[in-house]
Amino acid sequence: MINSNLIIITPVYEDAQVATKLFKDIGEIYNNAYIVAVDDGSINHTLHSRYIEAAGLQGVVITLKKNVGHQRSIAIGLSYVSDNINNSCNIIIMDSDGEDTPTSIQALLKLLKSDNVDVVVAERKSRIETLWFRFFYIVYKRMFRLLSGRKISFGNFMAIKSSSIKRLVAMQELWLHIASCVLMSKLRIKEVALDRGKRYAGKGKTNFIGQVLHGFRALMVFSEDVLVRVGMACASVAALAILGGIAAVTLKIFGFATPGWFSVALGILLLVFLQTGALTLITLMLTGIVKSGTIVSIKYQDFIDTIHHTNSDHNG
Repeated sequence: MINSNLIIITPVYEDAQVATKLFKDIGEIYNNAYIVAVDDGSINHTLHSRYIEAAGLQGVVITLKKNVGHQRSIAIGLSYVSDNINNSCNIIIMDSDGEDTPTSIQALLKLLKSDNVDVVVAERKSRIETLWFRFFYIVYKRMFRLLSGRKISFGNFMAIKSSSIKRLVAMQELWLHIASCVLMSKLRIKEVALDRGKRYAGKGKTNFIGQVLHGFRALMVFSEDVLVRVGMACASVAALAILGGIAAVTLKIFGFATPGWFSVALGILLLVFLQTGALTLITLMLTGIVKSGTIVSIKYQDFIDTIHHTNSDHNG
C-alpha cells in the first residue's frame, strides 16, 4: 500500500531521459513524494524504477503491454493509486516532459486545502507554442463551448483529493479524456493560472492528427449534449426552410417572383428541409442509443505487463 501524503502520477512514452530529469526536480522540492510512472509501452527508451531511486524518491514504474495513449495511461495510474492508498492524501497528475513544472505543484496544493474544493486544475497563463497551435487551440475551445455548452481551459495538470479519486475511476469517461471526465464528474473544481514550462528535451510525440483526435475525444465524453445540440440546430434550419418555402409561395401568388426563380428556390429549400430533417431524426436516434448503451467495465490490470517498485519502497 502507498502511505505517502503526496502521490504524483505521470505517463511516459519513449522519454526516459526527460522523465529522469522530472524525478530529480521533484525530489529537490518534495522528497516525500511517491512517484507512479506509467510507461506506455516504450520499446527504445524503457523506464526503470532505478531512475526514481536516483532522485531519492520512492515509487513504482507500471509498464504496459502495449501503447494505449496518454489519457489511458493516466487512467491506469489513477486506478492503480485508487486500489493502493489507505490514507488521506493528495494526488498530482502531470506530464513528464517538463511543461508541467514541479515548482507549480505547490500552487495546486495550496488551493486544494479548502473544504469546498475537490480538484484544482491548471489554466495556462502563458504557453510556449507556435502561432498555428494557438490558433487551433482557440478554435477548439470555441467549438467545445458551442457543442457541449461547457468551458474547457485546462489539461491534465491537476491536483485531486484522495476522497475524490474513487468517483473518477468509477467513470467510464476517464478512459477517453481526463479533463472532460473531471468536468462531467460534478466535482468541485478550482482553477489556477500557471505558466507552462519549457520541454526538457526533444519534441512531443503527438502530431496534429493526434491533437485533433484528442479534441474529438473530449467532445465524445459529452456525446449526448453534442447530439442534442446538433439535432436542435438541424431542426432550426429545417424550420427556416419551411418559412422560406412559405415566403416563396407567397411571392409567387402575388406575382413578385421572376420566371424560373420560384421553382429553383422552392427546390433548394425542399432539399434543405429533407436533409436537415433526416439529420435531426438520426441525431435523436443516436442520442437514444448513447443514453441506453451498455456500460462496459474496463479492468486496468489487463493492460499491465510488469510493476517494479523502488528498493526503498517498503510499502509495496
